[in-house]
Amino acid sequence: MNIGVIIIGDEILSGKRRDGHLPKAIELLGARGLSLSWARYVGDDRRLITEALAYAFAGGDLVFSFGGIGATPDDHTRQCAAAALGLPLALHPQARALIEERMQDVAREQGVPFEPDRPDNVHRLNMGMFPQGARIIPNPYNKIPGFSLADVHFVPGFPVMAWPMLEWVLDTHYAHLHGGQRQVERSVIVLGAMEATLTPLMEEVEARHPGIKVFSLPSVDHPQWGRHIELGVKGRDGTEAAYQALRAGLEAHGCQFGPEMVRP
Repeated sequence: MNIGVIIIGDEILSGKRRDGHLPKAIELLGARGLSLSWARYVGDDRRLITEALAYAFAGGDLVFSFGGIGATPDDHTRQCAAAALGLPLALHPQARALIEERMQDVAREQGVPFEPDRPDNVHRLNMGMFPQGARIIPNPYNKIPGFSLADVHFVPGFPVMAWPMLEWVLDTHYAHLHGGQRQVERSVIVLGAMEATLTPLMEEVEARHPGIKVFSLPSVDHPQWGRHIELGVKGRDGTEAAYQALRAGLEAHGCQFGPEMVRP
């Protein structure tokens, strides 16, 4: 099962806010032996959001969508998720109860009576208008829930809420996947080499070792190693044999080496 993220918001694309969701998702997935296959950034545009979500629903991947599930004019994710699936929006009864509970908490903290019919409180219920058939994702920060449809999961844009919610989804619904994508990487710094010269070797190693990926990370201005390539292999099984084949091929090319690295 591939895993993807969709990160929504003009503030990310304009640079007003720096995205932290992508690196955090990679970290949280990696801690569970999982890895990210793709990521997509989308502004606050209903057509683009709907297209991105339609792709997510159709692909059968495990997807996390960050942002846009509030109830202000620039929040479109709930509506776009419904449009992508051709579903109506409906006030989720559990979401309603959680939102009202949150409003009661706020009223108690402020020392004022809870007025459920006050216009601003009625408007807050829009945050529980989810596509029909959605499931709740609990929010440990302020109780305002996210929601899930199939394997696509919608959380707020606020990291303090979104990241614990992502962990809850992974640990509650996908524990059976944990460790299933865990890989080992072995690589070496090759000094002064050119990728084009070594490409046939990389292709040969991949062809002879099914399930192994060869990767090449060139650098032209490293302060310690100067022009170099980090060349290595990664996979679940057979990485040691593939790495030794790669290393032997590099030695046959007369390459000069820097340090070797192993990443679990």
